[in-house]
Amino acid sequence: MSVMGRLRKFLAADRAFKLLLLEAFVNLGKARIMKAVPFSRTAPKLGVAMKETSFSEPGEETELIRNIARAVRIMSRFTLWESKCLVMAIACMKMLEKRRIESTLYLGTMKNDKGIMSAHAWLRTGPHVVTGAEIMDRYTVVGIFGKVLR
Repeated sequence: MSVMGRLRKFLAADRAFKLLLLEAFVNLGKARIMKAVPFSRTAPKLGVAMKETSFSEPGEETELIRNIARAVRIMSRFTLWESKCLVMAIACMKMLEKRRIESTLYLGTMKNDKGIMSAHAWLRTGPHVVTGAEIMDRYTVVGIFGKVLR
């Protein structure tokens, strides 16, 4: 899609979604900074280690959760910095946290056919995997951080 086409699509979006896009962009930047610092300093901000949040349906918040995930996915393509799985998961977690919606961040690893190790991160809230779902099944979970909001 051309730049003008993207601009028209953005201008046609409702005000609430435009604000979510802006918030997603800011949170992607904050998440990228969190990724750049030593993990021992970042981990406590991600929630309780090795604790999963509930798998219960979030109720009327389902549409909001979908819109947050969509905004993060869209804006991750327009950042000037790397915004891949971990950055997206953290950004989405922070946006959900702001709205008092619990989530669980998963960290996984795998070896490919050539024995090369790779890592992946994904985020779940209730029964919904909101970021990183496409390839999460290929990875073995090595870390879990539950953002419990009580």
